[in-house]
Amino acid sequence: MNKTVYFDNAATTFPKPEEVYIFMDKFYREYGVNVGRGQHKLAFTASNLIAETRILLQDLFHCPNKKVVFTHTATEALNIILQGLPIGDNYNIYLSPFEHNAVTRVINYLQSIYKLNIHTLMVDKTTFTYDLEKIKYQFAKNKPNIVVVSHASNVCGVVAPIDDICVLSKAYDAINIIDMSQTAGLIDTDLSSDAFDFAVFAGHKTLYGPLGIAGFTCSGKVKPAPLLYGGTGVDSANQSLPETIPERYEVASPNIMAISGLNAALKWIDKVGIKSIFEKEKKNHKRLLEVLRNFDNIRIVSPTNEDTTIGVVSCVFDGYSSDSIGQILTEHDIAVRTGLHCAPSAHQFLGTFPSGTVRFSVSYFNDDSDFEKLQEVLEYIEDNA
Repeated sequence: MNKTVYFDNAATTFPKPEEVYIFMDKFYREYGVNVGRGQHKLAFTASNLIAETRILLQDLFHCPNKKVVFTHTATEALNIILQGLPIGDNYNIYLSPFEHNAVTRVINYLQSIYKLNIHTLMVDKTTFTYDLEKIKYQFAKNKPNIVVVSHASNVCGVVAPIDDICVLSKAYDAINIIDMSQTAGLIDTDLSSDAFDFAVFAGHKTLYGPLGIAGFTCSGKVKPAPLLYGGTGVDSANQSLPETIPERYEVASPNIMAISGLNAALKWIDKVGIKSIFEKEKKNHKRLLEVLRNFDNIRIVSPTNEDTTIGVVSCVFDGYSSDSIGQILTEHDIAVRTGLHCAPSAHQFLGTFPSGTVRFSVSYFNDDSDFEKLQEVLEYIEDNA
């Protein structure tokens, strides 16, 4: 079988560090039991793993003052937060132009219940930079109640200045929610500030863990209503959910196998160093842009300044739909993502709606042979256009 050249890391990083595969198999074989449901050594070991993984995340995000809540997906985390907040008519909700459907579909649902005022944070369409002066004016004109920002776009890779935005909005006592699905474990981020009420992470992306584990950090000062109700393994006689965090939001059995994989991935990040991982991805991002720029039939619609973006690049090919290019690349064992990438608002901002783009996204594990193969196949496409 030919090696698949993998440029779909914004969907999920692949491969994972070898330590992740080894530890998941070992832990699940030896301690793959439920948590908080038994007074025996196996259950204690599983519980200790979860507790340790929370601490590893607090260390990674420099936020020992925050709680860590585990969910199965980042989408679930965003639903818990957004659907659980005390929202009312005429609330001003600010979104970046790059939000995923995991945010916008929840907001759309809430709009069917409340009369909400939805505002888009100002971003320059030429430079892709957030215009902080205009955002400051937006907030002064319409006081923000809730602000949701993707730390980095899953379509074009642009990174938001989340510290600046959240400090501006917190002056109005806004609730700030950061979607770090594309940046947790990649960009060294200090979440200890009170300006960040919630920060969502996805274990299977830049944290290099498996699918099935995600979550969010929170201070506990803002306490959303629970989305799900059920057993938590504690205070079982009480028919109300516990008030304590994370128990309030972690009903039912946790995915202990996925958490074991995240645990191993976090230890790998600590061993390699988040700054080293970031620099390696930056190198691969630069190499990707160099390859793509060689071809006149490819229009890059992502920022070309790799200092303001992560390694996610969207392109349009002259004379071809994104799906057609995706099929050709697949036939040559190159994996990419095509279409709207579950973020139609981003494509409306970029001018690529509804056709979408071909998205290339790199990881720490891409190597020279990947870029050489990409160069070869893109030459084939150009020669046969």
